[in-house]
Amino acid sequence: MKKYIIPIISMIILAAVSGCQKWKGEHVDIYNYTLPVANAVSDKAPLSCSGGTTVAPIKGTMLSGKTYTVQDGCDLVINASDTLLMQPGVTLNMGLKSSLIVLGTLVSNGSEKQPNWITIPGITKNDAPGGFTPSADPAYSGKWKGIIGGPTCNLMVLRWTHVEYAGLTEGDATSKLAGSGAGNQYSILFANYKGNFIMEDSWLYGGVDDPIRISAGKVAIFRNTFEKNGVKGGDCLNAKGGTVGTMAYNLFVGTATNGQKASNKAQAIGAPQTNLVMYNNTFVSGGYRQTQSGRGGCINYEEGAAGMYYNNVAINCRFGYRVVGNPAADVAHLSYGNNYQWADVDSIANQFYPVGYITKPQITDIPSINTSPKYLPANYSPGAFYDGHDVVQKNNPLFLNFPLPAIGHPLDQYSAVGNFNFRLKPGSPLVGKGNTDIKPLIVVPLDKIYGLSDATPPGTDLGCYQLNGAGNQH
Repeated sequence: MKKYIIPIISMIILAAVSGCQKWKGEHVDIYNYTLPVANAVSDKAPLSCSGGTTVAPIKGTMLSGKTYTVQDGCDLVINASDTLLMQPGVTLNMGLKSSLIVLGTLVSNGSEKQPNWITIPGITKNDAPGGFTPSADPAYSGKWKGIIGGPTCNLMVLRWTHVEYAGLTEGDATSKLAGSGAGNQYSILFANYKGNFIMEDSWLYGGVDDPIRISAGKVAIFRNTFEKNGVKGGDCLNAKGGTVGTMAYNLFVGTATNGQKASNKAQAIGAPQTNLVMYNNTFVSGGYRQTQSGRGGCINYEEGAAGMYYNNVAINCRFGYRVVGNPAADVAHLSYGNNYQWADVDSIANQFYPVGYITKPQITDIPSINTSPKYLPANYSPGAFYDGHDVVQKNNPLFLNFPLPAIGHPLDQYSAVGNFNFRLKPGSPLVGKGNTDIKPLIVVPLDKIYGLSDATPPGTDLGCYQLNGAGNQH
């Protein structure tokens, strides 16, 4: 895998030379430059479209502590030569049927103490199991279109930022300006294989279909929380041909299909092969709203995608870690191991290694592949049926606050974090089982504002929370 792992020193060089853009002629390198407050965006009136158009340009700096409101039906556009910077503590209330089209640079630079919000105001959440049904839950209805990164978007950064209630069908402006496709329902789209999509310590709440679609791009997706993503299909993080980078320490609860998918389908001319490193992610109750049979619930590699996945945790996911044989993932350049799964019932344990696919059991997996002669017998071949009864409810992960087995509610009703806490108790069997020899694939700029601020390395413990406090901070 060495040729697929970019040394850190190369990334430092890349950060110094990539993504240059002028800001009113004052400076060239946006990755080493803080935008002047003199370009402040006013919060005195709604951000609106005028003159009969549904499109309005936006650029400048949104200031800490300010609340900005977008007019209903208005598509805000950051043009290719422009930048919109959101300082910590900004709330951007999107209008119904509005969107944020990014043709240039978007940096939402929230912080732990002052997160940013891109949302629809006045909506009441009910995140307890058995609360709203999907048909009645506003999280799944798509109140606004989303953040649509077009083919010229060179940089999109979401740091300590809540993105909520997006996924409305894209319209004329998003289709023509950003090339999103008018029928798609992405909460976030990124589509430039030369550009950088960075999402760290953020939240994505709700979504209709493929809440995040990376059509192509250099990505770093670290320490985020994903809840109620997808109505009846769609992968939460769906990466297509020409996507390269790392997805790590993310928490997924109740995704419609997979939490993370890698595919080289629709590879753009000149774009690299899809190559994604995924480690220390946690997936809870994934795959139950997917209406098609055989679709996954946690991680999926298919159609020529390369990479690796290690140290992940899947809890009561409808299907386990899935490597597809037709159209096949690039298995010659795909490695995996040190992954954990829990099943309340036989039907889940029977799909730890999904039937009909080519995922190979690894000696480092938990439960052990040598648990019993009935579970993965000596003549087992990838994709074959087996009897998972002997691993049901074994190796309880000992979360601080989450019921296992999940008594009282159907598994598909666990769709949000709510009052649960997926951190580990000291006696957890996940502690100390991680592979720390693997390396992240860092291909984005390293920068506290205009890049990735923290490329957390693989952890000693399995899953997105580390016993020492590292990893996911939510």
